[in-house]
Amino acid sequence: MPEKKTCFVVMGFGEKVDFETGRKLNLNASYENLIKPAVEAAGLECVRADEIAHSGVIDVPMYRQLLLADVVVADVSTANCNAFYELGVRHALRPYTTIIIAEDKFKFPFDIGHITVRTYRHLGEDIGASEARRFTADLSKAIQAIVGKEEPDVDSPVYTFLQRLRRLRLPEDLDAEGGAPPAPAAPAAPAEKDAPDLTHAALMQQVAEAKGRGDFVTAKALLSTVRTLMKGKNPDKPDDPYIVQQLALATYKSKLPTPQAALEEARGLLLTLDPATSNDTETLGLWGAVHKRLWDSAKDTAHLDEAVRGYERGFYLRNDYYNGINLAFILNVRAAHAKSRAEAVADFVQAERVRREVIDICAEEMKGGGPPSDEQKYWLLATWAEGLLGVGDEAGAQQKFQEASAVAPAGWMKDSTQEQMETLRRLLADSPLKYVKEDGE
Repeated sequence: MPEKKTCFVVMGFGEKVDFETGRKLNLNASYENLIKPAVEAAGLECVRADEIAHSGVIDVPMYRQLLLADVVVADVSTANCNAFYELGVRHALRPYTTIIIAEDKFKFPFDIGHITVRTYRHLGEDIGASEARRFTADLSKAIQAIVGKEEPDVDSPVYTFLQRLRRLRLPEDLDAEGGAPPAPAAPAAPAEKDAPDLTHAALMQQVAEAKGRGDFVTAKALLSTVRTLMKGKNPDKPDDPYIVQQLALATYKSKLPTPQAALEEARGLLLTLDPATSNDTETLGLWGAVHKRLWDSAKDTAHLDEAVRGYERGFYLRNDYYNGINLAFILNVRAAHAKSRAEAVADFVQAERVRREVIDICAEEMKGGGPPSDEQKYWLLATWAEGLLGVGDEAGAQQKFQEASAVAPAGWMKDSTQEQMETLRRLLADSPLKYVKEDGE
């Protein structure tokens, strides 16, 4: 029986920001909902770098895949530098069977502007069901077409423009018939390392499970391990922002060794991502969240100002409901502690304007059934509830909160929303606008 052909997928992992547009994309959604189903439907084995189980340096099996994989699919969305580098290596090694894809708002650099790139529509957090069906079928058909040809068309610009260049062929990498040999058996691990080698993907799955049950102490420990492993493989490479973001979140939610110390540690982690100039809305939202909690702990107005700056920049970059609803809340907090009535009124009025924008965003996102997962749907509905409460619609707020509660995957989510809404009720009850009205009468 012939060995199953392989497809190696070149792309970023997790959530990444396209700095050209400021949009955040969950690239794992692209892989799981589009690429992997298309590859498997075409009859190939699908492999991504974080799925390679290995006992040594990841570079060896990665370069082997770039040379020997029957097909490479490269997703260059967000202009991920690693993906572009690996795509360049593939183009230098193989004249054909490389497919480039990207989300449809990606602005292609000049050097690949003349190469065929298949595009798909990304919603940011996930992929729409109809788009997943369309693109998966298209990509699967393209893979079947190129693996079915005895002489595939040249798709590498290196071999297109340097037509007399001959493909590199290494005898030790080819079997007697010129095809890719079976991968050699992995060497036995040293006796002192009896534990199985966990891939990046497996560790991140454990992180997701720990967060789902509210166990942020375990999530923090796992993320610290992932960060250390990645640093050990690439000591000169900067930290992956997504890992740092998730570690900061788990750190402040762990509340250990004390809530204050956890917040300061999380703040230090985020400082490595340069929040003062960052366009990453996740970094900015976390920066706002940490300073919001530092204000609760220390009552230093400098933390209020930092929280406003983080949420405000994140909201206007992405126009998302998470940063928006938190911006409105922290503006009300700052209004309650303003040094002058004019400052209090300005923040209070801005908070209401932001909430009305957030309500419109939530309503728009719920069209067509809303987000695909219960967790995403919960936060959307909970945000909508808080927005309605903030503009004086108590009945509407209660209805949306009940809808949110019906899909909440974890109890701590409802507790968090209820706590913030109760605080908001107290802030609204002491509105500075009533004093303005009294002064004008």
